[in-house]
Amino acid sequence: MWEYKIAHRIHFKDSNGLREKPAVVIAIIGIALGLAVMIMAVGVVIGFKHEVRSKVIGFGSHIQITSFENNNTYQMEPISFSPTLLDSINNVNGVRHTQLFCTKPAILKTADNFEGVVLKGWDANANLDFFKQNIIEGVFPDFTDTIPSNDILVSEATARKLRLEVGSSIPAYFIEEKIRVRKFTVSGIYRTGLEEFDKLFIIGDIRHTQALNNWNENEYCGLEILVDDYNKLEDITYDVFLVTSGKFDPHGSLYYVRGINEVYPQIFNWLELLDMNVVVILVLMLLVSGFNMISGLLILILDKTNFIGILKAIGARNWNIRKVFLIQSSFLILKGLFWGNLVGIGLCMIQIWFHIIPLDPTVYFVDYVPIILNVRDVVLLNILSAVTAMLMLLVPSIVISHIAPAKAIKFE
Repeated sequence: MWEYKIAHRIHFKDSNGLREKPAVVIAIIGIALGLAVMIMAVGVVIGFKHEVRSKVIGFGSHIQITSFENNNTYQMEPISFSPTLLDSINNVNGVRHTQLFCTKPAILKTADNFEGVVLKGWDANANLDFFKQNIIEGVFPDFTDTIPSNDILVSEATARKLRLEVGSSIPAYFIEEKIRVRKFTVSGIYRTGLEEFDKLFIIGDIRHTQALNNWNENEYCGLEILVDDYNKLEDITYDVFLVTSGKFDPHGSLYYVRGINEVYPQIFNWLELLDMNVVVILVLMLLVSGFNMISGLLILILDKTNFIGILKAIGARNWNIRKVFLIQSSFLILKGLFWGNLVGIGLCMIQIWFHIIPLDPTVYFVDYVPIILNVRDVVLLNILSAVTAMLMLLVPSIVISHIAPAKAIKFE
């Protein structure tokens, strides 16, 4: 393939080294910076969505089944689940774990301060690894005893406001027709970074919340379901809905099935908007990289006008000559991709390891910029950058067709 041999010689062995010309260097830098920014943008958005989503799921699971009569508050109507129904839900393809829960609004009060919270209770069979992994002091309460545990887990934000420590006793006031008081002991303090939820929830024994609601041991606020694959959440939610559809619990209530994105739509809609930001960044970076390469190719063509005239004079076709310069441009694109990957992946790894860029958790729900890099995404970005640049170079390469051999050979 003579086009490749000529392009290779021009690029690597030409003593004049056009690759060192400022316009060509700028084209390489444009490709590199564009790819680096795209890698970091995609990594940040994927990491951010995963981090916030996993925290929200930690508080509320993937799917919730509650009474259809609930009014989106934490003072819920009771609902029951027969063993047969629980077995049917557990047998739904994709369901990993189910756990019953119960909530009760409360006020924690000390001598000089108070805080409104929601006591969320689970039993010993619940999967609470999320909270156990986020404990910063103390231990997780033990719910396995036959007697309801008075131990609770509070957030760092709540502990700081009420000046609580591990081992502190704190009265909780439950206000209904008459005020009831329960005294709890702080067994552990957790911090997830999801400030909105950390300030709201304290974790305790489900038997306390049932007793405070005057419910028996078979009555709950709802059932939480964890799934194997979040990407299949919509399908699994629909399958669970089919299992519970048309069924009534002993209280005559319909089962209300919702995915976590329906329970907290404001958060998940916000996360979806981030995808649009990524699309805008990708388009802008591709355009910048492409226009830089166009200017670089035009410089290459103009500098080799005399050479193009000689090739035409000896019978080379326009497309063959265009291929020479497109191949030479591909060498520049590969250089840009190499440096773009080096810079983009390098900066991402530094952030992953050292968390050098902090965030305000009260605004962003995380205390540092989270990044997740997927090999597939990096490869696709490289392919997208290379293909876009090559396609945009087809237009300026048409200039070769308008170069007349007689004039070009005299061109200085």
